[in-house]
Amino acid sequence: MRSRPSRPARCWARTLILPFLVVALVVTGGTAYAAAEDTEPPSAPGPITVAGTTANSVKLTWAASTDDVGVVEYHVSQIFTDIAMLHRTPTNSIVISGMLPSRTYTFGVWALDAAGNRSAAPPSLRFTMPPGDGQPPTPPVALTVGAVGETTVDLRWGPSTDNVLLAQYEVLSFTLTGNTVVGRVYLMPPAYPRTSTTISGLTPRTTYRLAVRAVDEAGNPSALSNTVTVTTGPAPTCTAYHYRRGPETWISVRNTAPTTVDGWTLSWGLPDSQRIAAIWNASLVSHTGGIVTARNLGWNAVIAPGVAVTIGYLGGGAFLPSGIALNGQPCQVG
Repeated sequence: MRSRPSRPARCWARTLILPFLVVALVVTGGTAYAAAEDTEPPSAPGPITVAGTTANSVKLTWAASTDDVGVVEYHVSQIFTDIAMLHRTPTNSIVISGMLPSRTYTFGVWALDAAGNRSAAPPSLRFTMPPGDGQPPTPPVALTVGAVGETTVDLRWGPSTDNVLLAQYEVLSFTLTGNTVVGRVYLMPPAYPRTSTTISGLTPRTTYRLAVRAVDEAGNPSALSNTVTVTTGPAPTCTAYHYRRGPETWISVRNTAPTTVDGWTLSWGLPDSQRIAAIWNASLVSHTGGIVTARNLGWNAVIAPGVAVTIGYLGGGAFLPSGIALNGQPCQVG
């Protein structure tokens, strides 16, 4: 009987997929070997350095990462204010184009292997492109005045444009001796432009001449907008507060002006239907058109700076006084 020839040994590979685990079984000559999944990330790349620039590009390089299997590519992030871009390169250098002069960019880099493991990143690099922007923005247009307070002014204007990027608007106040920047509106991030502001810290009862100019990222200022003239309102010459004590209503007014009040009238709002039955520390002059007017008595006509006078009345129903004024000047109600 002829013996059966023996079969040559065969080699094959089988991939066994289990939940949350992938292993490769390599069987050779009846022996199986398990190859573990690659979970080891590459080492962090070396520090980022600038190898060269042109008017609109930058070349970056860094020390290469190492990996137990092999690095397949590097990811390079490019950030300017709120604008982010991602670049890929198989080598440890890259040329990024489309850069603009005088802009400051932030770059980061990290390595990836074939299994998608990502390395740590070295410290990011902030780099300002060389100057090259000598063109100023267009001037703001149609400057207008909104609400005017005692120490504040609201302003609004039409936007400027620039060949690179606007950085801010400046509000200038003009006097006989020159001009002063009294307000700034920053435009970072650039996706949220602002063309209005409130100027504060002004002096009451003072006239100001104001204009606005734009400044780009390279520091080029635009020409001035139109000029507006505005006068702030008067500072309050008195403060007032009122309170109830049973059916009685009391009003206390303090002289906040730097000068003495010699003789005064107080006025406040109260519906005509709410009649005043009695008043003390003052004499009732009139109650018509929803306005009550009372005058000082002989003994309390003088109110020195910082001193208060208090009067009271009976009546008025549930209505409290409103719009209190001393000698025709509205008081700040506290």
